Amino acid sequence: MSQKRNFPNLNGVRCIAAVSVLIHHLEQAKEAFDLPNIYHLTVVKHAGRLGVGLFFVLSGFLITYLLLQEKGNFGDISAPKFYLRRVFRIWPIYFLIVGLALFVFPHVPLMYFPGASELASRHVAERITLLALVLPNYAFVLYNIPYWAAQAWSIGVEEQFYYLWPWIIKYPKRTFLIVSIFMLATVGLLALGVYLLDGTEAQKKDSVLTFIGQFRLLIMALGGGGAYLVYTNRTRFLSVLYRKNVQITVYVLFLICFLSGVHIPAFMEVYAFFFCFFVLNVATNPNSIISLENPVVSYIGKISYGLYLYHVAVSVFLINVLNTYAPGLSTTAYNLILYPAVFGLSILVSYLSYEYLEKPLLVFKDKRYGR
Repeated sequence: MSQKRNFPNLNGVRCIAAVSVLIHHLEQAKEAFDLPNIYHLTVVKHAGRLGVGLFFVLSGFLITYLLLQEKGNFGDISAPKFYLRRVFRIWPIYFLIVGLALFVFPHVPLMYFPGASELASRHVAERITLLALVLPNYAFVLYNIPYWAAQAWSIGVEEQFYYLWPWIIKYPKRTFLIVSIFMLATVGLLALGVYLLDGTEAQKKDSVLTFIGQFRLLIMALGGGGAYLVYTNRTRFLSVLYRKNVQITVYVLFLICFLSGVHIPAFMEVYAFFFCFFVLNVATNPNSIISLENPVVSYIGKISYGLYLYHVAVSVFLINVLNTYAPGLSTTAYNLILYPAVFGLSILVSYLSYEYLEKPLLVFKDKRYGR
């Protein structure tokens, strides 16, 4: 039986992804409040999308490796245990932020967000039903989600990946049948939602296109492909990816693409190859030219799930605080206060959530159902 493998640097990868998304959403919130912002910069818009993409690739990599290892150790995959592990990890603070966004924040003056009250009064039952079923990406494209929890759409994509992926690894010879059933269920649910949607044909078409644009299972599967290379020890292929000159070339190409702001065809899929290469090297290459093993970076990565879900509400709260109690600040002074405050309070909230809500559940999960 092989030992569980601990990959270095992955908390650092999580930190990069979370910080990228935080900056994106903070500038987005400033734009919504009609404050001076840099949200119009392509690099800022890309940062949020790519941060989520990096999370997806990393999730696909880790989940696939753990599933392959479980199957290799025991000859099978326990689907009930797999899903219970995911429930304990994902659902508690997902439901916390969704519950706050639906029932608490709309009634708190310092949580005001432009247009949120009007949104909260429409399609209440439909939105609550989809969010309660952990289908936030469906809720997002069909009825929208209050801004404080809008980032939760990606949790829905991850959940749907989890519905599909263990069965492919468990029964690889039945992949076509499994994918067919999954796609029929996915498309059928979307079709039903669009059919019931009270909107124009253009709005219905936009909902479908938005759903397709956010349905990033291929990106997560690419991360899974990287895990397969590592688990099966494809040294001939990995040795090329691990070469120093290859690392330098790939990272330079990534920076050129990212900083230039070019929106290439299959945008996220192309960047997912960069991310898979990055994860493979920092996690499994002893000669990686990048190291993210810094105590502060690692801890931020450790609490990154909470940071991802809480930072939007924190940003909105602090913008309201500054607008209410410190009006008239110059743009420079405003940002010098806002950015450290958002980072600091988001980390504090995520720390408290991790230590007193997530960690006890994770300890129970690991003892009862494994990692």
